[in-house]
Amino acid sequence: MEEKFKLNGPCRGLSIKGCGRQDKQLNTYDYLADIPGNTEASDLIEVQFKNTRKGYYRNSNHLELQKGDIVAVEATPGHDIGVVTLTGRLVPLQMKKSGMRGDQEIKRVYRKAKPVDLEKYEEAKKHEHDTMIRSRQIAKELGLDMKIGDVEYQGDGNKAIFYYIADGRVDFRQLIKVLAETFHVRIEMKQIGARQEAGRIGGIGPCGRELCCATWMKNFVSVSTGAARYQDISLNPQKLAGQCAKLKCCMNYEVDTYVEAGKRLPSKEITLQTMDAEYFFFKADILAGLVTYSTDKHLAANLVTLTTTQAFEIINMNRRGEKPERLTDNENARDTRPADLVEQESLTRFDKRKKSKNKRRNKGEGIESQHPQEKDVKKNENYENTENKVAQDKEHRHRDHRHGHNHGRHGNRHHHRGNEKMQSPNHSE
Repeated sequence: MEEKFKLNGPCRGLSIKGCGRQDKQLNTYDYLADIPGNTEASDLIEVQFKNTRKGYYRNSNHLELQKGDIVAVEATPGHDIGVVTLTGRLVPLQMKKSGMRGDQEIKRVYRKAKPVDLEKYEEAKKHEHDTMIRSRQIAKELGLDMKIGDVEYQGDGNKAIFYYIADGRVDFRQLIKVLAETFHVRIEMKQIGARQEAGRIGGIGPCGRELCCATWMKNFVSVSTGAARYQDISLNPQKLAGQCAKLKCCMNYEVDTYVEAGKRLPSKEITLQTMDAEYFFFKADILAGLVTYSTDKHLAANLVTLTTTQAFEIINMNRRGEKPERLTDNENARDTRPADLVEQESLTRFDKRKKSKNKRRNKGEGIESQHPQEKDVKKNENYENTENKVAQDKEHRHRDHRHGHNHGRHGNRHHHRGNEKMQSPNHSE
């Protein structure tokens, strides 16, 4: 049965054991999960709790644990319930990455969670939202400048962790006393930053992917506007800010590449001298190595795009006192740039055309879409057909009228003859 879940093939070596539950944040793929002896290589395991909180524990009881198992671990006081997210050789590396010291005390795993443990755990989780709302009201009544973003109950329900955000230091000693009297649990306060709060809440970024702080980022590096300047990104606060209202962490991903590529470009202060004009730096495509110059220092006028090689050749000529006749566009460099395939086709070509309700308008549009000469010929034909039809109708009406008139005359004539016949016997008498 175990071999059925392995995705073995000529180009892949994935295992279902290495994949974690998709509803957990900061998921780590264990690429050593299907290697024999991986679990026995280390007695340390990684356990994840609510949202992005993780902890490392020692499997001193040598339990057969796999990724996805629900376990009860040691806590102060009592025990906590979490999900195993990593085992084997990768756990010590993850501990080193998270910054844990070697002399730090490591707690142990008690057992796999029993149904009784899970019932207590679910019962404690039901009170988290109400506790958060009530704690915010208490903090507001005490006049504390802080925001309680989340509340997490321990697995046994004896302790609650309050995560809050504050710009400075907050004296919450009175708050802890009030919270302990209100909820009858042990209180622990943890201050987090805006980025950590966004990671705990989760969401979708403008790139269409899940937030990096909710999927894999554990250590947050400060981001400055200098990263945007190096990459020639518009300094628009609405576009540079992420879900946490801080500068996006992804701005630091490619800044080193842009810095290295920018060193191969000519300085923006250098101007190019030619026989006909002086060219100033206008813009640059850093990764493509193209520089655009303008004859006006502030406006786009007579733009010429050069490669870095051509630009440095002209700069060296100017230093020697030489000036080229003119700058030439690098057409070959422009042709080799990738084309946008989406621009070649209309995105509305698959849309169904709506039928017009006014049929006369459609007929008129059909006539107008023809050639002007064809339209005139067709109009003349229609006009002639209409005149012929009118003439024929007049002729038919005239014939009917004449026929009716003649018929009336014949009728009167027969009528007079009848009278004569009727009067003739009397006359003879």
